[in-house]
Amino acid sequence: MMENVVLDVKGMTCGHCEAAVSGALKALDGVADVKVHLDTGKVDVRYDKDKVSLEQMKEAIEEQGYDVV
Repeated sequence: MMENVVLDVKGMTCGHCEAAVSGALKALDGVADVKVHLDTGKVDVRYDKDKVSLEQMKEAIEEQGYDVV
């Protein structure tokens, strides 16, 4: 079942940040789409909740050096 979530990510400032966060999320099985909004620090994620958890997504972002609040 597909769901949408908006994550609030601190520390993203540039295209490299956007690529790091987007790439980390897209590498997870079950993540269908990622949209990073640098101006607001928000990340829209469309995912299959049966395959990937919110916690796994947060960990993937935090491993890249960003804080999810």
